[in-house]
Amino acid sequence: QVKLVESGGGLVQPGGSLRLSCLGSGSIEIFGIASMGWYRQAPGKQRELVAMITTGGGINYADSVEGQFTISRDNAVNTVSLQMNSLKPEDTAVYYCKLEAFRYGAFWGQGTQVTVSS
Repeated sequence: QVKLVESGGGLVQPGGSLRLSCLGSGSIEIFGIASMGWYRQAPGKQRELVAMITTGGGINYADSVEGQFTISRDNAVNTVSLQMNSLKPEDTAVYYCKLEAFRYGAFWGQGTQVTVSS
């Protein structure tokens, strides 16, 4: 029904920036009602929310990234992006794109690695 493909991960030095993108394909009906966003999972830790955005632009950020990361969405092309600034080593994780839609459940991308290291 839905496929999510992330891009933009990589290695960056502390204080640097990266922009992640997630391109969705599949059911137009699902994308029309879905929230989209990002989770991350660091080694040895549970997957955690980074940010989510609704079709109407409502946004929820994790406290740890508020003011540092910016999520945006282009409904016309089913894309959600995450601008990450002032990156820290503790931001190192696999970042996953997520889509949530009432009655359809949740869909995940395959993940993209972000490594912050000097």
